[in-house]
Amino acid sequence: MMQNTLKIRTLAQLTQGQDWRLTLAHDRPDHLIIWITRGQGRLLLDGQRRGVGTHNAIIIPARQLFALDLGKQGIGQAVIIPDATDVTLPQMPRLLRIRDAAAMNELTTLLEAANREQAAQRPLVAQSMDAYGTLISVWVQRQLGLEEHAPSRRNAAARLSAAYCARITAHFADTLTMADHAESLGVTATHLTRACKAATGKTAADLLTERVLYEARSLLISTKVPAQDIARHLGFGSAAYFTRFMQHHTNATPTALRKASVQQSQAA
Repeated sequence: MMQNTLKIRTLAQLTQGQDWRLTLAHDRPDHLIIWITRGQGRLLLDGQRRGVGTHNAIIIPARQLFALDLGKQGIGQAVIIPDATDVTLPQMPRLLRIRDAAAMNELTTLLEAANREQAAQRPLVAQSMDAYGTLISVWVQRQLGLEEHAPSRRNAAARLSAAYCARITAHFADTLTMADHAESLGVTATHLTRACKAATGKTAADLLTERVLYEARSLLISTKVPAQDIARHLGFGSAAYFTRFMQHHTNATPTALRKASVQQSQAA
């Protein structure tokens, strides 16, 4: 299947058996729609923490910081839509709590049909998947048009937290501290930390650390780039500091994480 074609994945496939791929704050180059079919947990989206559960649809535009923790019992599907697609998608992240049974069945039916088409790999599969993407987009837009899904007004802490999350996605690999971001946002580091804690349950430093950690783990297991070059790319002053950082947050060195990933791939 072409790389720029819509894809359907289960959440288990999306994480590849590694929970951090969803639970750490991160952003993605493609748009993501997550449909939760079982379980409940916590969602970080648009600079706010929310509770999520069964029959919730999460709309995550490309390069939008988010994290999702559904625990071991959570089940769902993800629609991965390339950023360059012609499919019309909302530019703002949204959480939709679907209560209408007909709407639930409609989305479930679309996802199941798209998944069958994806698996069959028949001629013109890319065009067919794009068509399903359009139908899923229509479903989303219809739901967004309902009064019950009108976005609630954000308070000052949530607005500041969202602005900080946007800066994280743009600058996490730069040598900027949380205090640097606070200064750029026109607030003190203490005020930014307080706002993020109130809106997300995490400090401003925690959010920045998670995004850097996610990138580090991704690069270690998906590329052969030397750890010292990854450290330099992510703004660490030395390879030794990078190693200490990874050990502190994962209980493993960069070399050990890479080796474990290779072994897991070979065993799969």
